[in-house]
Amino acid sequence: MAFEFVTAWLDQHPRRVFLLLGVVCIGMLAFGQYLQHVVGLEPCPMCIVQRYALILIAIVALLTGASGQKGLHTGGAVLLLASAGFGAYVAARQSWLQWYPPEVVSCGRDFYGMIETFPLQRAIPMIFKGSGDCTKIDWTFLGGSIANWSFLCFVGIAALALILILRHGKRR
Repeated sequence: MAFEFVTAWLDQHPRRVFLLLGVVCIGMLAFGQYLQHVVGLEPCPMCIVQRYALILIAIVALLTGASGQKGLHTGGAVLLLASAGFGAYVAARQSWLQWYPPEVVSCGRDFYGMIETFPLQRAIPMIFKGSGDCTKIDWTFLGGSIANWSFLCFVGIAALALILILRHGKRR
């Protein structure tokens, strides 16, 4: 019964689903910024890549939700599925590294060391690569690390996109 209600709502309001997904992604990105700038957690290169995937998902979801064309909804859902799959892969890899850390860690450089050592035109791209340790678990919620939760979110987004694709195919 609950599944029928959800699928009926997805069929009747696909634009709202895309817009809601975009807003949720923006909220997740804001939480990541909070953890970085308020709590003081340093993102690693894999965290930065996951942020890029989340930004792409938010942009695609918001643009797709702004359109009333059903064909564009399917194309947007396919892009969401691909982006979420990529984000899930990176998050799964980071989770693996956290569970089975390698003996030598080489995930990034220290932020201030980059600024002092390299000219600005080389330091700026390095900043966006992150400088934290990908194997380090700085924060947990209900026993899961940020990478674990990120993986679950990406899988959820991919599942939602797949449902939207399959439901749209049935409506034709």
